[in-house]
Amino acid sequence: MPLIRREINVRNPQGLHARPAALFVQIVSKYDSVVTIQGEGEKVNGKSIMGILTLGAQKGADVIIEVEGDDAQIVADELEALLTDEEK
Repeated sequence: MPLIRREINVRNPQGLHARPAALFVQIVSKYDSVVTIQGEGEKVNGKSIMGILTLGAQKGADVIIEVEGDDAQIVADELEALLTDEEK
């Protein structure tokens, strides 16, 4: 299974707080791939809203997403679009 690893600079004005974190989980939950997100050394499950919130990733923070599965490319692209969207 393909594994995609991307370092992404969070440009969403809210960072990864309630609404963007919920959207992140919603995207991940649509697919079969296994997703982790890491920030400041801590790595959490991409389907865990509480885990994502504990990262406390603010606008300008760098996070690393790892996506493993047959649909990894699609998932990684959608997550990167969410994290870099300056409008949401």
